[in-house]
Amino acid sequence: MTAIVQARNLRKRYGTQTALKNLHLDIPAGRIVGVIGPNGAGKTTLLQALLGLRSVEGEILVAGYNPKTERSRMLENVSFIADTATLPGWIKVADLLRYTAAVHPRFDRAQAENLLRHSKIKPYQRVKQLSKGMVTQLHLALVMAIDAKVLVLDEPTLGLDILYRKAFYDNLLHGYYDEEKTIVITTHQVEEVEHILTDVIFIDDGDIVLNESVETLQNTFYAITISAEQEAAANALGPIAVTRKLGGNEYLFAGVEREQLAALGELRMPSLADLFIAKLGKMQESIHE
Repeated sequence: MTAIVQARNLRKRYGTQTALKNLHLDIPAGRIVGVIGPNGAGKTTLLQALLGLRSVEGEILVAGYNPKTERSRMLENVSFIADTATLPGWIKVADLLRYTAAVHPRFDRAQAENLLRHSKIKPYQRVKQLSKGMVTQLHLALVMAIDAKVLVLDEPTLGLDILYRKAFYDNLLHGYYDEEKTIVITTHQVEEVEHILTDVIFIDDGDIVLNESVETLQNTFYAITISAEQEAAANALGPIAVTRKLGGNEYLFAGVEREQLAALGELRMPSLADLFIAKLGKMQESIHE
């Protein structure tokens, strides 16, 4: 598959801190990719580098364009939602839609208006009259009405209530996404996006520690609740993590034959949060050995 996002040897330092460590990345077209990591891991620096908003060492192509030297052409094919929505407070909602339609060749005003019908935002209101959550809703509607090849979302639902967050992700999956579009998303609310992802990237301390499709994860990692009587057999298979839970400990395995594990109990894919913690835990152990 042709990569719509390509990055090679990305490096970025802020004083003595290294934000990106010689990072390599390929994202195929038509995927929904979750970039997951703790605070300070390098997620936002990576996204800003891909958009040409942050100067970094290395080579980048997004939708076939270099964001450093061809940024205006790249932005015709790329949309971005930052973790903080900023829109001019003096402008009315209707005027903002009219302005965006005039300046962006891929903006569908009718689609934006349809998205806003499901909110409490009125065309005659000025941005400064809207709550923080409503400004975020307005920003999301503007960006999602742009027919872009790549949509980059950095904590897109920050400040929104749980009902609108669910509605947003449902609309993102069923009303926006198709096999021609690629979505790259970061969020701390991993449980809200893991059901829509096709690929997962774990990033920590400026480095990618896992980059796999969800399908591969489903065939590689297994979680099982183990009773006290089965602990010896489970430990013999080399779990990568053990978590205490009601009804027994949850064991997490990687690369163990499914048939061996099935004898211990019902298998399921671990949550991305549990998998991320286990993955980083293994890395920390190797660092201190």
